[in-house]
This record gives sequence, C-alpha cells and structure tokens, in this order.
Amino acid sequence: MKALAIGLMSGTSLDGLDICLAAFEKQDKWNFTILKAETLPYSEDWENRLRNSIHLSAEDLLALHSDYGFYLGQQVKEFINQHQLENISLIASHGHTVFHQPKKKFTLQIGDGRAIKLKTGLPVIYDFRSQDVLMNGNGAPLVPIGDELLFSQYSACLNLGGFSNISLQSGGKRIAFDIAPVNIVLNYLAQKLHKTFDENGELAEKGKINGTLLNQLNALDFYQYAHPKSLGIEWCNEHIFPALENSDPLDALATFTEHTAQQIANVINQYTIKDILVTGGGAYNTFLIEKIRAKTVSEVIIPEKEIINYKEALIFAFMGVLRMNNEINVLASATGSTHNHCSGVIA
Repeated sequence: MKALAIGLMSGTSLDGLDICLAAFEKQDKWNFTILKAETLPYSEDWENRLRNSIHLSAEDLLALHSDYGFYLGQQVKEFINQHQLENISLIASHGHTVFHQPKKKFTLQIGDGRAIKLKTGLPVIYDFRSQDVLMNGNGAPLVPIGDELLFSQYSACLNLGGFSNISLQSGGKRIAFDIAPVNIVLNYLAQKLHKTFDENGELAEKGKINGTLLNQLNALDFYQYAHPKSLGIEWCNEHIFPALENSDPLDALATFTEHTAQQIANVINQYTIKDILVTGGGAYNTFLIEKIRAKTVSEVIIPEKEIINYKEALIFAFMGVLRMNNEINVLASATGSTHNHCSGVIA
C-alpha cells in the first residue's frame, strides 16, 4: 500500500502553517519519507485574527472558519504548483484550535475542510478531534498513533510545542498526555521583552528563578492528575498568566523555563525512560533542553530539523491515510476515549 499525502498543522504558538508532503508505504510495517516541507509564517493580520478568535461572536467565528479554510486551500494550491506536485492522494488538515474543553464534550479546530477541497480539488480529511471528545476522550494527544507506527524505535516521544506532550509504551500499551505549557507561555513572556520568542533560551538564562512563583506553579492541581489529560489555552488563562502578571518578564522566563523542565523531567524519571525523541519548536531551546538533560538520566535525542519541525504535520498526513483506509488512527489509551477508533471528517 502506498500513498502521497499532505499534512497541515497550525500550532497554538502561531509561528506559522506547517505543510508537509510525505510518501507512506506499508509492507511489514509503515515507512515514510518526507518529500517537501515548509513553514509559511502568518501575516500580522492572520496572526491577530487567529489569536483573537477565542473572543469572537458565534457569527464572526463561523465566518473565520470559512475564511481560514479558503486561506489553507490557497496555501496548499500554491505549494502544489510551486513544487509541481502530482498524484497526491489526500490533504489532512488539523486546523487551528480555538476552544478545547473535553469535559464539556467540545473542541473546535477552525479551517473548513470543504473550503480546502474547493480550492485544491483533492480529498480532504479534517476535524480529527471532535469524535474522540464525544466518546469521553480528551481529543488529545492524537500524535501517538504515529509514534506507535512510524517512530517505535524510540522509548518515548516528547513534543515541545505550545504545550509539551509525551507518548510512550507502558504496561503493553501506548499512553500519552500533556505535561505542561511551553512555548505558549515562553513566547508570551518574550514578547513583553520585544522578542517574538526566547531564542535558545538566552533570555531565560539571564533571569533569576523566583522560588515562590516556582512553588506556586509546581503546586497546580493538573500536575497531580493521572493520565490521560490535556491542556488548552483556557487553562493557561485561568492558572498561568495571572500568576505571572506581576513578575519581571526576564525572571518569569527563567522561572517558567525551570518549571517546565522540572515537570518534563518528573515524567521522564517516573517512567524510567531510556531514550526520548524531542521535536517541536522547543527542541531548539538549548537552555531548556540542557535543564531537562541535567534532571534525568534518559538519553535526550534531538533529530534532524525536518523531523523537529514537521513531525506533527507528517503524522496528521499519516492519520489522513489511515482514515481513508478505514484503519484505527486514534488510540484510546492516549486520549481516554471508550475505544480505539478511526476519526476525521472526509470532504
């Protein structure tokens, strides 16, 4: 079985749209090759529209859902034309998360897949999370199916994006869960210092750790919960940003980087993980990575840039391939839903 698929990913840190074209082939097991991949930075207008989407009226949010779908379709169309791509089986789009409240049985990723199809003429799979939430799952993390079938040579996979999440084999099954916020908070603090992000963790390295604030962050209930569990912007708005409000941004960066490293290390040590593959934008934060290494005995592996940058988009493309084949693409052991299932709406 062979397939050429395009995966689209827009993360909570709003650093741009990831587009990844990959070839998938199944013999004894699944193999993949990333053929073309790039990140298209958002214009200031699009970044603001997506960032403020959580505050829109229902009417304006529905309009944005359509607009963003056509925007995604146009970006893919230009990507296909630019690279003169042919024989593409499908497009799989994660969309952009606005709301994520699984306890209330809803999650919303905007970017209407039907609009993408109208622009490109290709089959589109979208809305991968809602079905899982309706099945009592967290709707996240979804990437573990790819970790299981494409990256099984590693004991665990850690993604450092807007939030950190981990996936590993435990008790004969693949478990996964969110650990702590990362770039969604670090970028917010860096922006207070007129930087878009904290490059290599250099700002955090200059700050002083505030022990009281660190203890306050580490004491948050979420960290005591058993998996499966997931985080959203709403949780940060309630618990994290108010706690950081009156701190010096440099010291807050130092403190939050330490907090994130501690929480990640706690999980790695709890499961006695031998080696761990680290991807996502946070893999470039050398200060954070050094802190994680110092707090664990695990081998922390930073792969080539293509995997760091595009692993999530790659796995959504793969989830699209599985969906088209009616194969399981969501693991209940990772999300907490009632059973494994095949998710995604086909346009």
